[in-house]
Amino acid sequence: MNARVQVDVPVPDAVALLAGRCLPARVRVAVADAAEAARLYAACRGPQYAEARQLLEARLRVANKVLAACNPGLIVKPYS
Repeated sequence: MNARVQVDVPVPDAVALLAGRCLPARVRVAVADAAEAARLYAACRGPQYAEARQLLEARLRVANKVLAACNPGLIVKPYS
């Protein structure tokens, strides 16, 4: 049995844009929303941001549901 070796190869911006245009509009919106929620989640540090972090987690869960329905590999995890 041969194992496939995965190598991280950078994708040119034009190719990424072309691939992104092939996604349905709701998935493109979910990708952007999940990325923004994960970025903001990482920025909210300290106990005074507990409520904000909960709201961002909920926003991320909603976006991830849409992404998982399209492709489970698109799921975004919050940065810690």
